[in-house]
Amino acid sequence: MLLTIYLFISVLFFIVFSAYKAWKYASMPIHSRLELYPVPKEAGRASYGGSYYEEVEWWNKPRQVSHGNEIKDMLQEMLFIKKLFENHQRLWWPSYSFHIGIYFLFLWTICLLIGTAWPEQAITYLINITGVAGFVLASIGNIALLIRRITDHDMRKYTTPQEYFNLFLILAVLLSGIYAWSGNVLFFLPREIIHQLLTFQALQVDPAVLIHLILLSFMFIYIPLSKMNHYVGKFFTFHKVLWENEPNLPGSKVEKELMEAAAHPPATKWSAPHMNQD
Repeated sequence: MLLTIYLFISVLFFIVFSAYKAWKYASMPIHSRLELYPVPKEAGRASYGGSYYEEVEWWNKPRQVSHGNEIKDMLQEMLFIKKLFENHQRLWWPSYSFHIGIYFLFLWTICLLIGTAWPEQAITYLINITGVAGFVLASIGNIALLIRRITDHDMRKYTTPQEYFNLFLILAVLLSGIYAWSGNVLFFLPREIIHQLLTFQALQVDPAVLIHLILLSFMFIYIPLSKMNHYVGKFFTFHKVLWENEPNLPGSKVEKELMEAAAHPPATKWSAPHMNQD
């Protein structure tokens, strides 16, 4: 029964602390408004990096916003990691393999949940496809990223021990999962484990599955506390920093937020030598 409780706690921890991180980001002061263009929601101007500020007396004119362009750009980033492809294609290949594998594993988990209530042949096919694709692609991408960070001179210089640990931890979860489920070609065992969890039963598993579940649960607890929580921060990076160009008009929400931020200057100073020169 301890394993069942441990799994529940790890998933709950992941959800609660991810939500806490989102709340922390959302409650931070307004950013420095660097006006980093292009902004995809600029209707008719996003293609060349333009802005409604180009208009004469823009404050007296209705603002044209394209949420369709914004959603399109979001999907390109979420599904294809567009900016990494445009700026660093050699790193994009392993990174995309890793991330698309994670997406497949997320779908695999959803299919396992559905399969406990709807054990039809179609869902069995989906479980098999998403599970195999997820474990294979994520493992290949993870190993390629590790090799890249170890062998590339430039990347090695700014790769911290924590980043190596993150990659090794995920790789351990993936490889232990492949080993644990390799004897269940149709993934009946993970489906049975999901059923036992949902009905709050004590899990009876062999050592290989036990090790995989312990590592998986530890990863759920660890991710929200580590740099891997960028799945939360990315939304705010784009919507509250890169694409945030709301006008600072008298009486506006932006003006109020800027005044509040100005009333609370940073209590600490940068320690860089060039910031402390007389």
